[in-house]
Amino acid sequence: MKVVREEIFGPVLVVEKFRSFDEVVTLANATAFGLGAGIYTENASTAHRAAKVIKAGNVWVNCYGFTDKTMPFGGYKQSGWGREGSYEGMDAFLEKKSVYMRL
Repeated sequence: MKVVREEIFGPVLVVEKFRSFDEVVTLANATAFGLGAGIYTENASTAHRAAKVIKAGNVWVNCYGFTDKTMPFGGYKQSGWGREGSYEGMDAFLEKKSVYMRL
């Protein structure tokens, strides 16, 4: 369905049946976008496993949409370039230089 393949901004909730953890990961990653993912589970180990393998720049567990300026915000794939907020967001505006001196 288009609603699960494309990046739709708005109040949309998609619920799909699945049979295994691997199927969930395959469904979640079967898109050209990756701004955010929401995981709802009672199992912290499952949440950590899913957050690690789902290709999204922001992953919320048992909540959705919360942001914090001290955390980097941005997407994977076609959901943006770079990060906003935190040190990672400032990095694009910095020029780094290495200076070597023999004293």
